[in-house]
Amino acid sequence: MVALFKNDAVPYRPLVSVPRSLSSKLLAVLAVFSVLYITHSFLPSSLKPSFSSLSLSSERVRSTCPPRSWAAGKWVPKPPPTNRTDFTKPSDAYEFLGFEGCASSREVYWHLAADNDKLWDRFPGVASWQWSPPEDCQVRDLDPAALVRDLVEQGGWLLIGDSVTENHFFSLSCLLYPHVRATPDYVQNPYFDRGWPQHLYLDPASPLVSTLSFPPGFDIETTPLVTFRRIDLLLEPAALDALYRSLHPDSPLAAQNASLFSDEASWNLAPAEYVKIFTAPLPRGNYATMVVSTGGHWTTTLFAGLRDPALPKDGIQNVVDFFGEAMEAWAREVQTLLDDAEREERGRRGLALGRLRGRKRAPRQVVVRAYLPGHEDCHDHREPLEEYTPGRWGWYNWNQIGDFNRQFEAVLESRKYPDIHFLPIDRPALLRPDAHAAGDCLHIMSGAGVLEGWTHYIWHYVSVELPGRIR
Repeated sequence: MVALFKNDAVPYRPLVSVPRSLSSKLLAVLAVFSVLYITHSFLPSSLKPSFSSLSLSSERVRSTCPPRSWAAGKWVPKPPPTNRTDFTKPSDAYEFLGFEGCASSREVYWHLAADNDKLWDRFPGVASWQWSPPEDCQVRDLDPAALVRDLVEQGGWLLIGDSVTENHFFSLSCLLYPHVRATPDYVQNPYFDRGWPQHLYLDPASPLVSTLSFPPGFDIETTPLVTFRRIDLLLEPAALDALYRSLHPDSPLAAQNASLFSDEASWNLAPAEYVKIFTAPLPRGNYATMVVSTGGHWTTTLFAGLRDPALPKDGIQNVVDFFGEAMEAWAREVQTLLDDAEREERGRRGLALGRLRGRKRAPRQVVVRAYLPGHEDCHDHREPLEEYTPGRWGWYNWNQIGDFNRQFEAVLESRKYPDIHFLPIDRPALLRPDAHAAGDCLHIMSGAGVLEGWTHYIWHYVSVELPGRIR
């Protein structure tokens, strides 16, 4: 010990010393990392550098089953949910479709396709098929309990779209039952407007509650796991009118200051409104994924200003072309709103990284599910198709839905929208004319595997395929 304090001819040095040259290098490295952090935090997404290639984790496997690979599979038979064949009343649908129940109370038997006794012969065959992706697709089984865990711990889903997206919401309410409860109660009040928000919350009675790691601020009573908002066009009509006039100032519509729209009903919100819902902090929101789909209402009857009887299908191509322009504007606005929300959130937290401990929500992402057309003769079918054929008569805009999807996909191929992703997973639905609701040939019934397949793949995509969200 004495030797440590000798002051002979040897000048004093600390027990651990750092050469000046090394100190300078260390400070330089710290400065570089500080610049990179600030850059990543505050630059727009389109200008951020990508560090995905620097990942050191050997356990992360990317592109185990990209969307087109998933959609290249086929429907294969599976045992029916029940051995019964005597479907005699609407409530039999739960057993025949393999559901314990459904949390949502909105138009239950319509969603379960049990509201027309002339089509009860579809049961249980309609629920005796499952989608089988190609062998090279590595996708875990759809596990409702594991999905509930991810919706709590990794972040919930906000579903944005028309009544087909509502079909998806209802299916989730059945798939996740009894672990979730739904609002509003349509039995108590069946007169809620279609635009009213519908939510799935974690049911306090679920046995999963004691096993979950809740994010700080999560409230079982008020924090939704899944929310559906009825938004048909993704943009408000007034905004679409203004966009059309700005892009086509020499058009007759612009010259007359006329609207694109007829008086046909549609339900819409501005992106600023629903992105605000998407990015709301706990306990109001815990969303990590916004699932978007549109196309069904982009018709020449709603967009009457683009209708031209002299052109094929009354000028539906005019609507398709404007759809591409509108989705470009939508993607630009939504990406900007996401960037702004991220900057604001990081600004509130500052550089106090310790405050992030316990916060497991995945980075917010938007996925656009390809829309799907109906099948003109749907109720004549009792099993899946091997190949899809467009409708003979071209009802509504159904034969152009593929064109709408291609327009949207082309927009999102741009690196300008890194947080918005197109999912071309419509083929499974195209091959299931037997899986439609009993009242029409566009909407999809719950329990046939189509809607549940959307859930299965979207869950896989956001938890495995997306960079930065791979476990």
